[in-house]
Amino acid sequence: MSLLNGIFFHSVGAAGASLCYTPEKKVKNWSWQTYWLAQAAICWMVLPILVAWITIPDLAAVLQEAPKAAMLSSFIYGMLYGIGGTAFGMSIRYVGYSLTYAIAVGISCVVGTLLPPLMNGTLLTTLQGTGANYIISGIAMGALGIVVCGIAGRKKEKLMETGAGNANSQFSFAKGLPLCILAGILSAFYGFAIAEGAPIVEVAAAHGAADFKTNVVYIFSNTGAFVTTLLYCLYLHIKENTLSQFIKTPKSLATNYLMAIVTGVLWYFQFFFYGLGHVNLGKYEFSSWAIHMILLVLFSVLTGVVLKEWKMCTRRILQILALAITILIAAVLLLTFGNYLGLSKV
Repeated sequence: MSLLNGIFFHSVGAAGASLCYTPEKKVKNWSWQTYWLAQAAICWMVLPILVAWITIPDLAAVLQEAPKAAMLSSFIYGMLYGIGGTAFGMSIRYVGYSLTYAIAVGISCVVGTLLPPLMNGTLLTTLQGTGANYIISGIAMGALGIVVCGIAGRKKEKLMETGAGNANSQFSFAKGLPLCILAGILSAFYGFAIAEGAPIVEVAAAHGAADFKTNVVYIFSNTGAFVTTLLYCLYLHIKENTLSQFIKTPKSLATNYLMAIVTGVLWYFQFFFYGLGHVNLGKYEFSSWAIHMILLVLFSVLTGVVLKEWKMCTRRILQILALAITILIAAVLLLTFGNYLGLSKV
């Protein structure tokens, strides 16, 4: 049941993340940086503090007892994660959403899964355990599925550009690829932020936080991401003179704030349920990041199908998409079975 709960919680979090961008379509009269900063404030600052206060018993005592070095490390890795998110957004401008997603998330899936246990010296021991071969196969298959998703997405983008007669004049693989790689590596640092916060989690567990113990780390990892996001958005606001959009009163202002709040809540679901899933995976909890990333891509694709974003695509593109979905599902099954074997030997 612990394993099933873990997969279920990761699924809920990934589903929330796959839907979090949909409210943006309702935002009007706001620049990207206004909307992005508003939702980031909810996701990366307000909710992490509020939810930790609600779910962590004796939060003040936990923060007093927890190692300050762990707090600082989690915060810094969170800042790097925030830079990765910004690089992700910039790379879309040059190579499109699908290629960015395939390259950046594919790299993040592998790096964010394998590097933390490698750095703390537990990777080799863990990979020698029962079921580890299925874990590695699942990670590799997940990365392959993400790449195939990217191929299908790029073909769809080219088809749409041709049909509309409006190809992306900014397309530049030479500019976009380094940004994708940077986004993939730095986005993976969120896994490092959680790993570095383990001593804080232990203190929270000692105070009775149980399955909610990971929530305490988000106070540091998410606010770190918010700081770098804040700095970049303020730079854009000053450059483009858009700060006044926060208080101007067009008819859409209330709707814009509501959509930003909905986006922030949906995005925070990813972190909240990631923590619940993470603590339920036991021996192979290091595979949490891979499971989460693969499910995120899977649900993002399925969301696009439901919203009929692939409706006008050719049969060939739909076949590639179906292959990608099949590979992603197989990857999740491999990871689940590997975790099952590992838990059965604990």
